[in-house]
Amino acid sequence: MNSPERRQGDQYLVSEAEKGTFRREGWVHLRGVLSEAELAAIDEVYGRFLRREIKVPGKDFCDMAGDYGRDPSDFSIVNVMLPRKYFPEWQGNLYERRAASIAAQLAGPGMKLDYDQLIAKGPGKRDAVFHWHQDLAYWFETDDARTATCWLAVDRSTRANGCMRFVKGSHREPSLRPHHPLHGDRDQSHTLLTTVDETLDTIIDAEIARGDITVHNERICHGSGGNFSSGWRRAYIVAFRSESTVAEERRRGFTHSHNDAPEVIDSVAALTPRPSP
Repeated sequence: MNSPERRQGDQYLVSEAEKGTFRREGWVHLRGVLSEAELAAIDEVYGRFLRREIKVPGKDFCDMAGDYGRDPSDFSIVNVMLPRKYFPEWQGNLYERRAASIAAQLAGPGMKLDYDQLIAKGPGKRDAVFHWHQDLAYWFETDDARTATCWLAVDRSTRANGCMRFVKGSHREPSLRPHHPLHGDRDQSHTLLTTVDETLDTIIDAEIARGDITVHNERICHGSGGNFSSGWRRAYIVAFRSESTVAEERRRGFTHSHNDAPEVIDSVAALTPRPSP
């Protein structure tokens, strides 16, 4: 079945083989989730966020490769947290609806949109390295940790411009890898990172076309390299987690905003079990 046949209104049909890949590998590549015509509306709004025409307060507009004090003109990885909050017209857009159908097919019933995010690497930003991490290291664990994070390539994503990379089999390890803040503590930068030995770990470069997505779970170790190309590498993420997990996050005041109160961030870090370094 080709991409146009898979796109059926709000639905995108995931094959049984792709469902098996997601269960087995912790991530999967889905082709042609959005058509070129459907991407046009995303391009327009995405550009407005990058030009700061849409107001994003505080730390929710930041550089994921630097600290919170860096000037926006010097950002290596432009990160916009919760764009649907700051541009409400995006809520319930076609991408969200198709991603919701994909999350249900891959992770099962009872999945809810937890947060969204824009991540853009500017042309020639060789230091735009998204460090190795596991998403669950940022969150507290719950009884139902099911996650389907949908990562849309708004631009073709390649090794040259910093495509997603996955550590094969890392989601099956008995515990999370040790993580630590990029800049000493979470007040300076939100970013956590872990250690990957690329001579021992098997690394998979997920090169995907514009309009394709990858979907990954909460435990797979992933990251991305710098942008050595002359163009942008833009991604649009919508993450789905179980309804019970989202409800518990909100009860504790955790919204995935970088503007969340420090005590909330600290309490989440303390609640997430990690092996000793």
